[in-house]
Amino acid sequence: AEKLKEEAKFLFAEAADDLVAKLELIDSVRKLGLDSFFADDIKEGLDALSISIGDSSFHMIVKRNLHFCALSFRLLRQCGYRVSQGTFHMFIEFMDKPSGTFMESKCCGDVLGLVELFEASHLGLKDEDIMEEANRFSTRVLKSSYPRLLLHRNNDLAERVAHALELPIHWRVRWFDVKWQIKVHERRMQKMKKKVGRALIDLAKVNFNVVQSVLQRDLKQISRWWKDLGLIERLDFTRDRVVESFLCAVGLAIEPEFSSFRIRLTKIILMILVLDDVYDVYGSIEELKHFTTAIDKWKNAREVDELPEPMKLCFQALTDITEEISVEIQNEKSWDDEHVQPHLQRVWGDFCKAMLVEAKWCRDGRTPSLKEYLTNGSVSSSGTVISVHSFCSVSSSSEMESSFLEKSDHHLIHNVCLIIRLCNDVGTSKVEQERGEAASSIACYMREADATEEEAKDYVKGLIARAWKKINEKCFGPQPPATPRRFVDITTNMARVAHNLYQDGDGFGGQDHKHHHKKQILSLLVHPLRIESC
Repeated sequence: AEKLKEEAKFLFAEAADDLVAKLELIDSVRKLGLDSFFADDIKEGLDALSISIGDSSFHMIVKRNLHFCALSFRLLRQCGYRVSQGTFHMFIEFMDKPSGTFMESKCCGDVLGLVELFEASHLGLKDEDIMEEANRFSTRVLKSSYPRLLLHRNNDLAERVAHALELPIHWRVRWFDVKWQIKVHERRMQKMKKKVGRALIDLAKVNFNVVQSVLQRDLKQISRWWKDLGLIERLDFTRDRVVESFLCAVGLAIEPEFSSFRIRLTKIILMILVLDDVYDVYGSIEELKHFTTAIDKWKNAREVDELPEPMKLCFQALTDITEEISVEIQNEKSWDDEHVQPHLQRVWGDFCKAMLVEAKWCRDGRTPSLKEYLTNGSVSSSGTVISVHSFCSVSSSSEMESSFLEKSDHHLIHNVCLIIRLCNDVGTSKVEQERGEAASSIACYMREADATEEEAKDYVKGLIARAWKKINEKCFGPQPPATPRRFVDITTNMARVAHNLYQDGDGFGGQDHKHHHKKQILSLLVHPLRIESC
């Protein structure tokens, strides 16, 4: 791996005097999951880019190169450089000034440029009109271009377009996309008959396999813990989704050094699924009221005595796991008990209260207003449970003591939770309606606006896009985040995992072996990459 790293590093030296080549190399390194190997080279390249923005030579490149213009904007934003759409006034070179729209005559011949414009537009902030127009224009033109690309057998370009339209880079879990990116880069290299990027591709493959081996060890450990817990054998109504839960944890933090954090998150996600089934499938309303009160009181709750045995088991498992996690975090950071457990108990209580509200709606056959549904649904999404456990895991003692999550963090968490809830609804609403299950944002909007299901889905997708703009404000806005960058990244990754999980239905639902998530599990956790040149 070290030899490959040295060979790949040579590519940065080769691109030193070529701004376009350097930027494309940085983009490739990030897409291939190698940014941690070349962090200094990436920073040096993007620092140079941010300084050169005012230069005439930069303007000469940008004004005739839509791909470079959009890629520059996207990479600078993604990597934490505070740039506004106004910084890149060269977008205007591709627009009709009176109407404020992009001109097809200047853009439509550059399909890769349009793909990059589409990707850049998803990093837009509220009221960034150029980014809004970029999204509208690039989406329309790429959708109309796709059939023509297939007709002319330009399959590689058609695949790039389809991949972007399916889900933009900014909404994807980057690690889940690495194998696809390796395939695309390898095919491009073979087509150009160049061996220059071979070391980079082989390094990406070696790195993927190394990380996969770490994940396999993590999965063995959490699977053994889950089996020893014995909960699934004693609860015949709940789902056994240890691998799917672990994959969600992987999406939040992929780095090998985060093994204990991934295992901790998997335990939390497994308990979320168990509780979800308690409220959706098992308990009567009276039993669920007692259960919710018991969780709220936590220890010494007399309500536990009123519960059937399976719910007692769930209560005991939750309290035991929460205490175990609290002790783990305290030992890692040498904290007192007061630092952690009260926060964890509180979010579990809030989650169960929100689940009880939904259970009542379902049993009463009530469809709430969309506003009421989303207010409760952002909590029942379970995003707050995961984010608070994450904050406790990655924060320092001073960050915990000064203010437990800043006000802006609550906005970030709220919008991530909305995306989790809305993606869930878009992916599962049809099946849940057929089963006669609880209300969804789709059903609420259909009733409220007298809309069709397709109109409701389009509206909900618009809500998701708006929530992402608010997340972008936290990540890329004029004020840098006050909380740890690691926490912001983990929390934002929750929204990305939701897109991945519900993109093809319910990732926690049926066990059809043809399902997208089954293929993904095999690809990411089982099948290594073959390295031909090693």
